[in-house]
Amino acid sequence: MKQKETPISAFNYIKRYLKRCITGPISLLMGLSVTIRYFFSPHKIVTEQYPENKKTLKMHPRYRGRLELIEDENGENLCTACGICEKACPNASINILCTKNMAGKKILGRYLYHLGSCTQCGLCVEACPFGAIRMNQEFELSSESVDSFELILNKKEGRS
Repeated sequence: MKQKETPISAFNYIKRYLKRCITGPISLLMGLSVTIRYFFSPHKIVTEQYPENKKTLKMHPRYRGRLELIEDENGENLCTACGICEKACPNASINILCTKNMAGKKILGRYLYHLGSCTQCGLCVEACPFGAIRMNQEFELSSESVDSFELILNKKEGRS
């Protein structure tokens, strides 16, 4: 058997309305207290003024930008074209094209990186047994051209 809902009396309705009229502005002021404090003491603001401080802005050390190959002191890539990073990438953002040198040894031909589909997860960096790749600190990755998201990371192709 269903119970009938009792209608709210006029007195209870007015009481609830007045309570909301009093607590509403109080909660608004409590929410704006941070803004009011920063307004009167602007030296405590921690917001980065991005376009103005572009030259001095440093990203956090754990920030993952786009992928880059690490070179040794001779300017040669540390990548051995083993393909482990390509297999570790969850959305196939990395393509390694191998070639063979004069001795028949497999070497890195082209290291293709598709920035547009990369999620910057870092699984490829963790999977690399030689430490040949890393995520750099670049954060301005936007572009008007789709072609600029298809990168060849090794500049000296076919060298051992």
